[in-house]
Amino acid sequence: MTHPSLDIAFHGDVAEIAAVAAEAEARGVGGLFVAEAAHDPYIALALAGTATSRIRIGSSVAIAFARSPMSTAYSAWDVHRLSGGRLVLGLGTQIKPHITRRFAMPWSSPAPRMSEYVEALRAIFDSWQTGSKLDFQGDFYAHTLMPPLFNPGPIDGGPPPIWLAAVGPRMLAAAGAVADGLICHPLLSRSYLDEVVAPAVAAGRTAGQHAGEPFTTAVMCMVATGRTEEELAVAIAGTKRQIGFYSSTPAYLPVLEHHGWGDLHTEAHALTKSNRWAELGDLVDDEVLAAFAVVGDLRAARAEFRSRFAGSAQRVITSIPYDADNLLALDLVSD
Repeated sequence: MTHPSLDIAFHGDVAEIAAVAAEAEARGVGGLFVAEAAHDPYIALALAGTATSRIRIGSSVAIAFARSPMSTAYSAWDVHRLSGGRLVLGLGTQIKPHITRRFAMPWSSPAPRMSEYVEALRAIFDSWQTGSKLDFQGDFYAHTLMPPLFNPGPIDGGPPPIWLAAVGPRMLAAAGAVADGLICHPLLSRSYLDEVVAPAVAAGRTAGQHAGEPFTTAVMCMVATGRTEEELAVAIAGTKRQIGFYSSTPAYLPVLEHHGWGDLHTEAHALTKSNRWAELGDLVDDEVLAAFAVVGDLRAARAEFRSRFAGSAQRVITSIPYDADNLLALDLVSD
């Protein structure tokens, strides 16, 4: 755990992911992760998986509540099989407006619902892997039908590990209790990870049914870097805007309050309500920037990216919240 695996997040055109994945594997990068934003992550991961043979691939994250557990299970199972068992299924809740207004799906009790979602996935996976009768009945989901025609059959090495995204105490405890790992949101400082995240996850792990089983902590780390002074300036401005955007969202208020920066949320939220999105970065000073992002030229950023979460996380994934070429993340994590 002293030396975490260094991974990249892919944010570009899905048509380019196969080439980037192959290059990442050639450079010895630990893993390649894909977020769900403007594209379906499972399609991107299938392309990355079939273009490589060793590198870990995963979602960081796929939106759980946009799909039923069964829909997620089929997509994940196919990607896991196509990649030779290299998928990490990273799942997140998103926030209520996206689930109810963008996806037109139900929203309630996110932490209990997500806990049950993971257990439903495990029941489905077990049915496919072992042939056991599918009989999952919970408060939010029920899966009780799996005829042989619809069973994709077992995979060598078994089902993919399931990681959950979490920020607040209830979801952190849920991740510890039911998941195989945690993906930390990019609005993350080392002190929040050590003083808030780790204890909450550990308490959930101890109280849950998976105590003693392996658990992976992966962090998304924002990086403001560039190959020239001009690129670095653009990166810093873009990262400040992203931190301002995150700060406007109530879900991330606990992170700000941990540092005594609750007023930043109030100011950022007010700007978004007034449609003044371009001004969000102006609220973020250099102290806030340094707390939540690695900043510097490529050489300096490479060194800090390796050390910032050493000893606290097993995997560190790049988060580059501004326009950059696909090779910047690779140059950051590979020698």
